Amino acid sequence: MRLDEYIDKELVLPDLYSTSKSEVLREMTEALAACHPNVDAAQALAVLLDREGLGTTGIGEGVAIPHGKLASLTRVILCVGRSRKGVEFDSLDFKPCTIFFLVLAPEQMTGIHLRILAHISRLLKDESFRKDFFDAEDRDALYALLQSF
Repeated sequence: MRLDEYIDKELVLPDLYSTSKSEVLREMTEALAACHPNVDAAQALAVLLDREGLGTTGIGEGVAIPHGKLASLTRVILCVGRSRKGVEFDSLDFKPCTIFFLVLAPEQMTGIHLRILAHISRLLKDESFRKDFFDAEDRDALYALLQSF
């Protein structure tokens, strides 16, 4: 599985400006909606906030993987972001998150959705990948890094 099959370069956000969980999710869903007209940003945000209500997707080590399902989608889409300052995300290790992989999937695609989440989780457990991600100079460098996985 290759992540670049699900990521548009425009949805690699190297400098998230938001300072709270809900703001980061809003910033990322608005970027998704701008790139994918079939995505309703408000609906996507509501789905993600509902999921966060079940338990945080801040998995630790500065990483969050917010995810949800939307009926309007025909394929899985990702939005990847980085916050240099870090965002309080109710993470399991109580540390701010700096790396965000937002995953939205069609309601009927549970299998691929779970495989992508597992792949992202394994990738982000690699300390050298997290360092390379955080140190990447710009969108082009981040996208190139993601294309290699």
